[in-house]
Amino acid sequence: MSKKKLVLSLLSAFAVFNLQYTFASINVPIHLVGPTTPGQNIGVITLEDSFSGVLVTPNLHDLPTGVHGFHIHVNPNCNNQGLAAGGHLDPSQSDQHHGPYKKHGHLGDLPVLIVDKDGKATLPTLAPRFTLKEIIGHSIMIHAGGDNYSDQPEKLGGGGARIACGIIKST
Repeated sequence: MSKKKLVLSLLSAFAVFNLQYTFASINVPIHLVGPTTPGQNIGVITLEDSFSGVLVTPNLHDLPTGVHGFHIHVNPNCNNQGLAAGGHLDPSQSDQHHGPYKKHGHLGDLPVLIVDKDGKATLPTLAPRFTLKEIIGHSIMIHAGGDNYSDQPEKLGGGGARIACGIIKST
């Protein structure tokens, strides 16, 4: 039996018998960035392994309305206005920002974070290129501006300033 058929058979069994498969998950408290320490707590992001990557479920408030760049950064440190977090997670040293859906580029590139007119972000998204294990010990960052998943016309998708951050710790 091919791997594909085996996976499809297992998924069918889970569905037919209403079996629950437990995935690892982590809740990451998110704070506005500050000069030396984290600022106001604005909620939590739940990160959960899935069959297709990491499910990212925000439950955030008090953010500017609109689309925001959203990334996993190298260092587990949100100090110095978020700059202590370092750059985007890029273990292959690609030095390219291609977004979350292309095979090559920063591993830490996530789909954009969408904040509604009330300053809340609750729309789940999927980061398909990594597992939870690969991002533990790093940080998750929200940027002031959007992200075009390119280094053109601005580096790193044009997200700009870092506005909120959380440290991804194992439970």
